[in-house]
Amino acid sequence: MRQFLMAFGLVVLGTSALAEEAALVNVSGDVFMAGSSVQSESGADDLFLVGQTVRAAGEATGSAHLAGRRVDLSGAVGGDLYALGMDVTVTGDVAGDATLSGYDISVGRVGGDLRATGSQVTVGGPVGGYAFLAAEELRVDGVIEGDVHLSARQLEFGPDARIGGQLVLYEETPGKLEVPASVIAGERIERRDIESRDRHMRPFGWAGYIGSFLSAVIVIAALAALIAALVPQQLAAMRRRILDAPFRTLWLGFLTQSAVIGSAVLFAMTLVGVFLSPAALLVAAIGGFAGYVVGIYAFGVGLLLAWGRDEPASIGQRALAAGFGALVAGVIGLIPVLGWIFLLAVSLAGVGAITTWIFRPQFFGALPSE
Repeated sequence: MRQFLMAFGLVVLGTSALAEEAALVNVSGDVFMAGSSVQSESGADDLFLVGQTVRAAGEATGSAHLAGRRVDLSGAVGGDLYALGMDVTVTGDVAGDATLSGYDISVGRVGGDLRATGSQVTVGGPVGGYAFLAAEELRVDGVIEGDVHLSARQLEFGPDARIGGQLVLYEETPGKLEVPASVIAGERIERRDIESRDRHMRPFGWAGYIGSFLSAVIVIAALAALIAALVPQQLAAMRRRILDAPFRTLWLGFLTQSAVIGSAVLFAMTLVGVFLSPAALLVAAIGGFAGYVVGIYAFGVGLLLAWGRDEPASIGQRALAAGFGALVAGVIGLIPVLGWIFLLAVSLAGVGAITTWIFRPQFFGALPSE
């Protein structure tokens, strides 16, 4: 089990996020904390906090990654800030860029660029770079040095609000939003129809986001239950192999996907087999998704075993384990860069386990039984 946790790195965050007390991991100055109520008051290089209530008062010399229902950052951040929550309050200075998403967002000084999307967004400023803002209700109280692209149904400017660059307004009815001359000169304002804005500029909707997220969790759980009903012994064996030898299955999955995708290139090079290339890519895609389902199931069972639960014996228990694994993995996947690497590792480990199951009877002997 320890090897499994080492292989997937941030599993500690996912398991402890539902615990009463926060868990702390310090890796070369980078701080990882998770729990129901998380508070970080000491300094750190990079900061990773996940919980229901997250408070960061200590200084982070690097980047900060915060996720929770209520997020409060009062400490300074020397690098970039990424925060996701229902209520996000940033009173500490951010030297780099800030990317914020939530329902109610309040942010102060940002040295770099600001990207914020929510229902109610307040920008205290100043902001040293550009700003991308999307909200139902938006208020700007400070100075934004760069360009501003914003979409809002209600827009307010405080007495100290200033925009140093160009202002691009995305409106349902161009000309409806009023911008005082004290904020920006009229010749630097561009008004566009709301349909022309990019997808990422659309106002944040929690209902749609959460609905899509939970739908994905349900689909993964249903597929795992289907596999458990069809091949319960084999699924249990693949899960054990991932937990017992995560690095081996991860490496084998990488080799398998590389071989399948590489075969598509070789088919294309022969000209005669160019029509087989799409089939090879399709196999790689299907295999990757199947590997993700198996990997997520193993991940969920691993979390339950770490809590002292018994191995799942029924189809319902296996579906629950897969759903729990998909839920925690989805939260971890929100972490920029590291989250994508984690999900890729889960998929490749699953592919490796499937490959071992298919070819082991010929090359490696029998699989262990349930």
